[in-house]
Amino acid sequence: MKRTTISLLATATALAAITGLASLTAPDTGRADPAAGTLARLPVERSSLACPAAGSTEVAETRHTSFTPAAGEGAEGAGGEKGIAELKSTNAAMAERRSSEKAPVRPSTAGKSVVSLKEPGRPVVVEERGKDAPALVGLATGRLAPGWTVQQTTAVTAGSARGLLGVSCTPPGTDFWLPGASTAEDRQDYLHLTNPDDTPALADIELFGAKGELKTTITEGIPVPAGSSVPILLSTLTSEVAPDVTAHVSTRSGRVGAVVRAAESEAGSDWIAPSADPAGTAVLPGIPADATSVRLVAFAPGDSDADLKVELAGPSGRIVPIGGESLHVKSGMTAGLELADVTKGEAGSLILSPERAGRATPVVAALRVVRGKGDEQEIAFIPATGPVGERSSVADNRSKGSTLSLTAPGAAARVRVTASAGTEGGARTVKTYEVKARTTLAVPAPVPDGLKGSYALTVETELGGPVHAARTLALPEDGVRMFTVQTLPDDRGLVSVPEAEQDLSVLDD
Repeated sequence: MKRTTISLLATATALAAITGLASLTAPDTGRADPAAGTLARLPVERSSLACPAAGSTEVAETRHTSFTPAAGEGAEGAGGEKGIAELKSTNAAMAERRSSEKAPVRPSTAGKSVVSLKEPGRPVVVEERGKDAPALVGLATGRLAPGWTVQQTTAVTAGSARGLLGVSCTPPGTDFWLPGASTAEDRQDYLHLTNPDDTPALADIELFGAKGELKTTITEGIPVPAGSSVPILLSTLTSEVAPDVTAHVSTRSGRVGAVVRAAESEAGSDWIAPSADPAGTAVLPGIPADATSVRLVAFAPGDSDADLKVELAGPSGRIVPIGGESLHVKSGMTAGLELADVTKGEAGSLILSPERAGRATPVVAALRVVRGKGDEQEIAFIPATGPVGERSSVADNRSKGSTLSLTAPGAAARVRVTASAGTEGGARTVKTYEVKARTTLAVPAPVPDGLKGSYALTVETELGGPVHAARTLALPEDGVRMFTVQTLPDDRGLVSVPEAEQDLSVLDD
């Protein structure tokens, strides 16, 4: 038999195997993708996540909540394969990286299982105390992979890092934009790079301020060893003081998760998650009704300046904030716009769009949001985010203090929201919400019947849209309105896979 025929036979056999596997594992989702043509929509079989090191002080209390949606909550898992969903501790490769010194590697604790999820539909939680809580990396397979999410929530009730810090652990990638960071004297911003893979990664970091790229001490990239996490204090990378900074992380090799931990003197602390990919329009959902200050930070990574129209989508429609009608963002520069108490007592979402039709310039953006005044202030950050799409979930919701914001920037939409069973008991609850066109609907998150412990929310777009969503978790402490906001982009639990058919004609010699 000829070599070509053998190769073709191997290809045909492999494609037939893939097709057979797809037919066995793919649920009947009823969803068609016209743009994909012959592409089938199948559940992912592996998901990986990276969680930054949570501890910063001895008074830090952290909980990790792991969750995968159950059958009937959007995309289902891969057939009957049970699978795993496990988070393990990493090495803390450096306690802090400075321009002229490196801290020694801590004793290895990598590989220790911290959180293990056994079944979809019910979250599991583990709590840790103190400053030595390590970064975590995790992998989910089988029916636990589609839609797997982990929420990391840390409460710090005293000291300079006081605040409620929340972040949805991030899928590893090769390119991240993080607007909203700072090298100002009253800020301590650490960029956390976490490598969940078995091979090392090499990352480049660029910082951009109001006048362009900041000169840094980085010349050869930042090595991130396999299964390790590296926190980097941004102010040690540059001598330039910039109140508004956009951090750009890209990798020369390997993958990392990237988030910024921001601590502001007298104002609190929280995580800055990556912005959605650069785009001509941006939606930043979930500004609380009682926000006392909102600051927009945007960056134009391309070769053209961006002229943005700034609008607030509230409960009754979109309005243009007085004094904040537009924002000019120069190419390669970070621009900031103070919007003060833009919500005026009504929850809303910020929408950025080209000031002139047909003149869209890609941007990334984030909001710094403040609740309270004086020594009772607390801050949180909201990045631009993609739509919910087919489904998205967020874990660690409480019986009180969880608010769900749903924004339909264009057409009206109908949204299905599932409150999962609780970590310690309770039955899931399903509610449907109608979101009017060009508005934001903010509602107390639905609570499972008989809830014990905490729970997860799963949001699905049923009709219309697109819809952008965010969850606010508020846990007041001694008069301080501590809170954190997590956005809910599509969980990408379904992927497009080419359909294949057996064609024995390729065996003809």
